[in-house]
Amino acid sequence: MQVLIRVATVEDLDTLIKIRTSVVQNHLSVEQMADLGITPQVLTDALRAAPCAWVAEVDGQAAAFSMVDLETGEVFAMFVLPSHENLGLGRRLMAVAEAALFVHHERVYLVTDGRDEVRANGFYQRLGWLRAGRVEGDDVRYEKSRAH
Repeated sequence: MQVLIRVATVEDLDTLIKIRTSVVQNHLSVEQMADLGITPQVLTDALRAAPCAWVAEVDGQAAAFSMVDLETGEVFAMFVLPSHENLGLGRRLMAVAEAALFVHHERVYLVTDGRDEVRANGFYQRLGWLRAGRVEGDDVRYEKSRAH
């Protein structure tokens, strides 16, 4: 298995959406994403503005991606195709995302579904993220500080 982590470009937009809508936990359809303001145009603008997303390719096929908001210091997205879970792709993508954010921020954050059955919570905690509190509904905020 050959893994390549690379910067995402506008040409990856359809791939990012495909990966995002393929996940089982925290699933959103294209329509649900649009309702939250996450449209192809918004994503295109972000990708054009700065390197803010990365794709993990496995044997030449896109299998996961992460995306950050450099201005706010948020890990905005971290998704892996169900067929490629447990290969370490998420861990590698989070390392790249965190490094990009820590250039600009002392403390970074992410928001995810905080229900116990959502595996992302354990994943983030194993990577050193600390639960900072509830946001709204079942969502929780995690924070991580730059190591000195």
